[in-house]
Amino acid sequence: MGVILLLLVAAAVGGAACVVWAEHGGPRWVRIVASVTLGIASMARSAQKNGRRSGSSGGSSDD
Repeated sequence: MGVILLLLVAAAVGGAACVVWAEHGGPRWVRIVASVTLGIASMARSAQKNGRRSGSSGGSSDD
């Protein structure tokens, strides 16, 4: 389980690095990885928004 988490964190850090590199004019493969990373982030944000809309009926928070 720890190995999977480590791989996910490494993928997230690598994707973020590619986004920054692509902004500074990196090679084509970096721009592709950056686009995929930004697309996944956008899907995650929209899924989180949809989850909040459908599941929040109480006044409790997760703090």
